[in-house]
Amino acid sequence: MTEMQDYKSSLADVTSRKFETFSYLPEMDDERIRKQVAYIVSKGWNPAIEHVEPENAFDHYWYMWKLPMFGETDVDRILAEVDACHKAHPDNHIRLIGYDNYQQTKGAEMVVRRGTPV
Repeated sequence: MTEMQDYKSSLADVTSRKFETFSYLPEMDDERIRKQVAYIVSKGWNPAIEHVEPENAFDHYWYMWKLPMFGETDVDRILAEVDACHKAHPDNHIRLIGYDNYQQTKGAEMVVRRGTPV
């Protein structure tokens, strides 16, 4: 059996905070993010983008970037919106969501760009 790792994470240290399951893995490169977007599209989920300042990520709602991209199937267009959000808010965390409109839930949710705390 492998030994459990202790991930150093504290509320006082904004850079150490973990988000969702993917934050315990190495940071996703652009190709892995593209595969996640393709998965969201393949499931028929509606992509959406949110952003927030790192210091407010746990105790505030995240800001919606535009409206959810209902029916969008072009992976490049979705990634372009992620990049546009990151360009407009370079210090914020950017989160990608896949809404499952049949189950009325989030089918996927992951931080795809990490901001830098002020």
